[in-house]
Amino acid sequence: MATIAIYSLKGGVGKSTLAANLAWCAATRSSRRTLLWDLDPQAASSWMLGEDGGGERAHAVFSRDVPPSRLIRVTTIERLDLLPADASLRDLNHLFRTVAKKRRLARLLNDLGDHERVILDCPPGLTETADQVARAADLIVVPVVPSALSERAWGEVDRHLGGRTHTLPVHVMVDRRRALHLEALARHPDWPVVPMASVVESAATARRCVGEVAPRSLAAGAFDELWKRIEKRLV
Repeated sequence: MATIAIYSLKGGVGKSTLAANLAWCAATRSSRRTLLWDLDPQAASSWMLGEDGGGERAHAVFSRDVPPSRLIRVTTIERLDLLPADASLRDLNHLFRTVAKKRRLARLLNDLGDHERVILDCPPGLTETADQVARAADLIVVPVVPSALSERAWGEVDRHLGGRTHTLPVHVMVDRRRALHLEALARHPDWPVVPMASVVESAATARRCVGEVAPRSLAAGAFDELWKRIEKRLV
């Protein structure tokens, strides 16, 4: 099993959309038994994969009241399962501090069963949850919008992690018609690129992944190429 965390210091950068589409690629393109574990109390990736919410049980996994396997849902996508989020995760940082177990998340991941790939959709911010993720993940994918503020946020993430785990920054929401975006791409020519595209928003609104609704689109191709690069990093 390999664990890939999708993490950002800032919200509003398409983190959950990236998580859901990469999980879809893992399950369909690589034929991996995949689990998307949503740790963000907003539960956006859970909603995209068909979970309508309700209840507040997600936190019970971390307090050991409920084993993770009991909350896993089968999605409509072959080989893709979901461990959904809910509003109870708003207190996750406090819970991690209370239990004083620095590797609680890593140990829970070991109890998940026979999944080959686990995608973590992480809440934003430099928090105790972020530290738990850094100890548990094999690779942290960081979406970065081509802007000065987002690049500054990436720098903060990189310094905070301090080499504790491998990272892969990804330029997202890229509009090549904008000079500032082109300048950012030139500064980091080795970063993967996911374009700004209406199909990404329309697919999310339809609660589907881009590869399902527009498999020949530039956005679908970008997600595919990003996933291939991730798989190579995991070898």
